[in-house]
Amino acid sequence: MYSKLPSLNVLRTFDAAARLKSFKKAADELHVTPAAVSHQIKTLEEGLGTRLFKRRTRAVQLTSDGELLSETTFGIFRQLNDAVNNIIGAKEVLTVSTTSSFASMWLVPNLEKFYRANPGIEVSIHTGEQKIDVIRDRRIDLTISYGQFDPAQADAVKLITEKFGIYASPAYLDKLTSLNDAQLLETEWVNKTLPPIAWEALIHRHRDEDIPPPNYTIRRFDQEHHVIQAALAGQGIALVSSLLVENAVKERWLVPVSNMSLQDEIEGFTYYCVVPPRNQRNKNVAAFTDWLSSEIDNTLV
Repeated sequence: MYSKLPSLNVLRTFDAAARLKSFKKAADELHVTPAAVSHQIKTLEEGLGTRLFKRRTRAVQLTSDGELLSETTFGIFRQLNDAVNNIIGAKEVLTVSTTSSFASMWLVPNLEKFYRANPGIEVSIHTGEQKIDVIRDRRIDLTISYGQFDPAQADAVKLITEKFGIYASPAYLDKLTSLNDAQLLETEWVNKTLPPIAWEALIHRHRDEDIPPPNYTIRRFDQEHHVIQAALAGQGIALVSSLLVENAVKERWLVPVSNMSLQDEIEGFTYYCVVPPRNQRNKNVAAFTDWLSSEIDNTLV
């Protein structure tokens, strides 16, 4: 019945190379040599009578036939893995990609709630500031992206549009004798496609043109969670996302600064979830996205 099917070992090698876009990375994952991976892929291509990869200098790219086979092998091996995990009672791993700041300041502090509700799922967090092509990168199950949301984007669901506010530690404010002596903290985005949200623009918008501007010192970091950590360490007043400081404000490690005559919050950017078509019916992905939406809906922003 299955006489024309390649061996399971060959398909497993192909699946690794297709997911990782590299024979060398596939070899590392499978604990074999790159030459062995290349040989098995060549044997598979000869058996099928078609090219599955376009060879590049440092990577490989799937052909249209390779994409078709890859979609199938990915789904099959995912189902096999889930079935085996269910039989042996092992936790299933869900790989989520997001920004470093969202991971460290919101996702990780709240993740224990997800684990309590879903003890059979382990979340592996992949961080980075550049957007992951989750449609093609099969190592990632879903992404929590950050930026300007396009409602027309396929497979994307809006989570929340944040607000930016002004926060400092109570100890810093207690010892601050004059706001003119304050050090102001802000983020200079690594992702240059994001418009800046900066102290200078905020101060200028509220300043009386007849009064000289205060001589504030502004310190910039390229990660928003570094700005928050600097504020927690008592280094200044931070202009940051209200969502990301939610836990710090609840614990009163940081407090809103209310005496700077800059009362209005600034609308920031949007967090949105992207689930590739291959995972639309995955129960673990659905459990995580349902929890994520519910938890963010309950947050005070």
